[in-house]
Amino acid sequence: MNNSYGDGTRVVHAVDAVPGEPFGAQPVFASVYHLGGQDTYGRTSNPTWRALEAALGSLDGGECVVFPSGMAAISTMLRTLLSTGDTLMLPSDGYYVSRRFTSEMDINVVQVPTAGPYPSFEGVRLVLLESPSNPGLDVCDIATLADAAHAAGALVAVDNTTATPLGQRPLEFGADIVVSSDTKAVAGHSDVQFGHLTAASPDLAASLRDARALSGAIPGPFETWLALRGLGTLDLRLERQAKNAAALYELLSGRVAGLRWPGAAADPAHLLAAQQMRRFNGVLTFELESAEAVEAFLRKSRLVSAATSFGGLHSSADRRAQWGDPVPEGLVRFSAGCEDTRDLVADVSQALGLV
Repeated sequence: MNNSYGDGTRVVHAVDAVPGEPFGAQPVFASVYHLGGQDTYGRTSNPTWRALEAALGSLDGGECVVFPSGMAAISTMLRTLLSTGDTLMLPSDGYYVSRRFTSEMDINVVQVPTAGPYPSFEGVRLVLLESPSNPGLDVCDIATLADAAHAAGALVAVDNTTATPLGQRPLEFGADIVVSSDTKAVAGHSDVQFGHLTAASPDLAASLRDARALSGAIPGPFETWLALRGLGTLDLRLERQAKNAAALYELLSGRVAGLRWPGAAADPAHLLAAQQMRRFNGVLTFELESAEAVEAFLRKSRLVSAATSFGGLHSSADRRAQWGDPVPEGLVRFSAGCEDTRDLVADVSQALGLV
């Protein structure tokens, strides 16, 4: 893919057109192949994987390995890079399942807030960053942290799920690995579980690919095709979602507590986010006074669904405390969808009693 093309062109033409062949890659369901080509067995390779890996790798700027979920990607990375007694540094305010998974590993875990301050990286094997963080939407300086970590001999991975490959390219800021739950915005239609890792080093990518084959944590070809199909509209969806998030931020400013969206000039993370993010998305957070207030908001809304995912076509809201996140009971992670902006703003306004 020509890197000079814009985002829309790159995602629509992520797979080269071949005369006489279908538009885009199609799912290849074979589990075994006649020997003689690059494919031998479905657990080790699949043409549909390679199509999506080429597309995501091009967008991330590295070599991609796809997985059946975001947690399959994260857990494979952690098991591949960390050994007994190693030290992992990860965000205390990031995705709670990552913290839960690492708590059951025989490693040393150091938790640091996304916005810092960060302690010394000496003795650390892997630094896992998350920017913007989920659910708090804090931002960290990827380039500065990557330089410091590398100077101490540590590897750096960045969970880029919230930003997406179009919104941020952590490998360009020195990260060694990009992690993404493509269940969210990349696939974008709330119909598939998916994830990927993209490594700056081909050797590291090969290790991750080998670990995938050995563990059997492989995505199905149909799910891979669904993710590839969804990727084609990522540019268009992000544009509408960001527009909706901006309008909701304006509506909610001064009316709810804890309002965060890095795309807003008033957000405390905006200046840093604007330096390293190419574009913003539709995820924002705010606080209502209680869990009951959140329930009332969702009950009154006609367009916002209660859901524990984000980045899809439909606007959704998730009260994060119910899942174990150390956040206020009324904190809402809101995922602005692709509805008409006027309709969504009107609906949220009436559901919160702002009219």
